[in-house]
Formats: sequence, C-alpha cells, structure tokens
Amino acid sequence: MVLIKLAFKGSNVRNTPQVRSDNESEISSDPDEKMIVERIYKAVMEQRLAPNTKLSEASLCTTFGVGRMRVRRALLLLSSQGIINLHSNRGAYVACPDKSEAKDVFEARMLFEPPIVKLLAKDPSNEGLVLLSEHIALENAAREKNDRTEVIRLSGEFHVKLAQATGNSFVLRMMRELVTRTSLIVGIFGSSDNASCPEDEHAKILDAIKTGDPESAVQLLTSHLAHIQGGLDMDTRMQPQDDLASILAPA
Repeated sequence: MVLIKLAFKGSNVRNTPQVRSDNESEISSDPDEKMIVERIYKAVMEQRLAPNTKLSEASLCTTFGVGRMRVRRALLLLSSQGIINLHSNRGAYVACPDKSEAKDVFEARMLFEPPIVKLLAKDPSNEGLVLLSEHIALENAAREKNDRTEVIRLSGEFHVKLAQATGNSFVLRMMRELVTRTSLIVGIFGSSDNASCPEDEHAKILDAIKTGDPESAVQLLTSHLAHIQGGLDMDTRMQPQDDLASILAPA
C-alpha cells in the first residue's frame, strides 16, 4: 500500500494534464522505433502474438524494413515495459507469465486499481471521464461488428484510460504494464469466450464514478477483476508463433 500512496501523492484529478497516447513510446522519438514498439504492443494486446514467441532480430528487420540498431532499441523499450524478455545469447521473447505470476498480477491489480476508481468517483466532473464514455462507445461498436481483436484491445485500454484520467503519469505507466501483463496471461490461460472484459461491466463502473459513488465503483471494479481471473483456464496455453511478418504487418 506504500507504493500506491506514493503513486497518488500530489495527483490532481481536476486539472488533468496532457498524457501521451497509450501506445506511444515514452522514450524514443525515432519514428521507426516507435512503429516497431506500437506494432508489437498492439499485437500482444490483441493476443495475436503469443507469449514466449521468439522475436528474431533478422525477422523484425525484414518485417519493418529497418536496420538492427533500430530493432534493438525498440526491443529494449519493450523490455523496459515488461512486454518482452531479453535473454543473453538467446534473444528476445514475448513475456510468458506462469501461474504464480498470473496470481501476483491480479493481486497487484486488486491493490492498485480500486484506489484509482475511488479517486475518480470523488471528482465526477473530471474531464478525463468524457474520454472513458467515448471509449465504451467504441467497445460497443466493436462488439456489434464482432471484431474480436478490437474488443480485446479496447477492453484492456479501458483500464489504462482509468489511470490516465487521474492525470498521474506514474500511475498511467504502472497500469499500462499491468494491463499488458494481464493480456499476456489471458493469452496463455484464456479462451475465445473470456479473452475480453465482460460486456457492460465497464459501463457500470463508469456510471458509479460519474454518480460520485466511490464505494460502488470500488465494489464493481473488484468484482470485475475477479470475474476476469475466474474465467481463466490455468491448464491451457496459447502456442508461440513464428510468422512474424503476417502478425506484425499493418492492418
């Protein structure tokens, strides 16, 4: 809980500062490196890129049409965000949480996210909530089109946008990593039926925030996370892939 208190110390919800896009690299200004980071991040979030998939430098150079130095810098950025693991003399692999880490991630989210919605519910006039309403509309549209990969991506990003609405960039970075790890976990232990957040639960959480009801917001968020975790099958695994070009090609 000390970490959570530090994260929120000095946070000003009413005056929300400008925050970078969810998929934008926080370090590199090189457009090629940012493109690589964004494509791999998006593929992980949409669960098209399986955990433990080897990210060959040669394959990435060919796929993106760039040199090894740009690929290596992009991989370092992804590693710093917990999206991939770098192994000496073996290369880069999409992160692959095990059962123990899956448990730890959900426990961390149970500690970290409820204070976020509680804080937001204490200031229903926060301008950041408008973006959340728009985001839920995008989720609903994706469901109507039965666009599974888009639903998966948007479901994860809703939680990132909750953090973004606090105006605290440190909280945003931490939530982005937790959501990415959760996507990996669902990619390993989930199925097509539970790969995204359950329908309507985001809207209910947002309604509780907008009506200024912190207790309900916390209760709904906690139940929501438990619902996601309870839908995982800890005995199944998504298999690594090797066709990086088709997976990471632009939509």
